[in-house]
Amino acid sequence: MAPGLVCADCGRTYEAGPNEPWQCACGAPLELNMEPALGDPPQTFDREAGLWAFDAFLPVNREVTLGEGWTPLVDAPTWDATFKLEYVFPSGSFKDRGATTTLSRAVTLDVNRVIEDSSGNAGASIALYAARAGIPGEIYVPTGVKPAKRAAIEGTGATVVEVDGARADVSQAAREAVAAGKGWYASHAWNPTFYAGTMTAAYEIAVQRGFEAPDAMVVPIGHGTLFLGLYRGFAALESAGWIDRMPRLLGVQAAGVAPIAETVGTAAGTQTKNELADGIQIAEPVRAAQITRAVRETNGTVIAVAEEQTRATWHTLHRAGFHVEPTSAVAVAGLEAYRTHGLDRDQDVVVPLTGSGLKSA
Repeated sequence: MAPGLVCADCGRTYEAGPNEPWQCACGAPLELNMEPALGDPPQTFDREAGLWAFDAFLPVNREVTLGEGWTPLVDAPTWDATFKLEYVFPSGSFKDRGATTTLSRAVTLDVNRVIEDSSGNAGASIALYAARAGIPGEIYVPTGVKPAKRAAIEGTGATVVEVDGARADVSQAAREAVAAGKGWYASHAWNPTFYAGTMTAAYEIAVQRGFEAPDAMVVPIGHGTLFLGLYRGFAALESAGWIDRMPRLLGVQAAGVAPIAETVGTAAGTQTKNELADGIQIAEPVRAAQITRAVRETNGTVIAVAEEQTRATWHTLHRAGFHVEPTSAVAVAGLEAYRTHGLDRDQDVVVPLTGSGLKSA
């Protein structure tokens, strides 16, 4: 039985089902009415099970999987950091962490169609896992979405719906389709099951590092699905005693579309838009208040990086053997910026590289 939903803002609860709401009546995003219950760390983990090695700590049973998880953690001496290669996933991005849990819940609820809106990676991931589950998918994308990402979605048999206008217009069109009864909202921004999946990135990092948390994580922020997943995951690990402290969470946004950086960090409102980092150009993150709280509670901050910085770092990453998409380069460009602002090179820093360069055409 899948857990129901609860609103952290007003306390309303909702029963699980194929027609469950995607948003609370008060307008706030919903959470799963179930907390991760971590006991003592196991002596071993079944890595053959992928991220589902942590199934005892996940709020949904494994129903849809492609072996995702346990992405490599490798040294990056050029940057005096460690990179978590989150682009080594079936669909080529970290979004598969949330897609496997979200589609597993969809199967449990007997959902007959899923709807998602995305600039590319989340749509490709939800479409792929929907195909694996045998559930039709309808993915709303901006007009002008990268051809490789559109092809990745269409190749699964999912329906691609192009929407003119800003990224917010794409989301609105998808939500109107959900409201009209056309499908279940498998949104990476709104659906709480997605965050249960991204929490596993923190679990993996902890195990791969012998249960020693890094000093800091430098993470890109659009809707904040990975950022919040890492925060929630590390918080659960600290509460259970698997790690002895929380890492600082240092966020990176694209210049010109950096609402979190403008609130709690460093960003000039007149900065030229970083068009290269299209994957994180989110003007109004659904869970902005939660992201802001996570930044403050971990003594973190958020900065915005310009297009020229992103492009230069992207090329450097490729020459160093990391074949990532431009949006992934934002986090490393952010790390470089943090270094110039005083982040010591002796600090133990982990940076997730979130999307494959194979879909950047």
